[in-house]
Amino acid sequence: MIYEVTEGKETVRVELREAGEGVYDVTLDGETVRVDAVKSGRTIYSIIEAGQQFEAMVDERDGAKFDVTVRGQLFHLEATDERTKLLAEAGGARATGPETIAAEMPGKIMKVDIAVGDTVAEGQGVVIVEAMKMENEIPSPMDGVITDVSVAEGDTVESGSPMFTVEPIAEE
Repeated sequence: MIYEVTEGKETVRVELREAGEGVYDVTLDGETVRVDAVKSGRTIYSIIEAGQQFEAMVDERDGAKFDVTVRGQLFHLEATDERTKLLAEAGGARATGPETIAAEMPGKIMKVDIAVGDTVAEGQGVVIVEAMKMENEIPSPMDGVITDVSVAEGDTVESGSPMFTVEPIAEE
């Protein structure tokens, strides 16, 4: 998964790739490091990088905005994935037809809060996927009706596996 992470006026490109269970290759502006990361509390992560162990406390502030404390230093970060960035650059372009939402990385389906025929709101959390020891809530990308649910609680998904399809509500 590729993100643009901003702190203040500085932005870096971050690519996160799972190399094994709890082991990740993290590339920051072209320089890759391997880290071992485990969630050790609701907002605390235990990380080992280059033989050094430390903890990071991550508090989500508002969607893509996070406060991250590492070794006593507080960082105010905003992380934007490539898809969100492209949509913003396109002037908030909206889908005009059904959209199938796929898993962005391998994981386990922890919760499915939708069924075919349900009406959902844009941003409403509909599926929770555990990936990289974190629970990730997957929101509906639009106001719409669920036309397909391809996963169930307990399923394991691969990157790119379809999870659900939502069709926009027709404007009258």
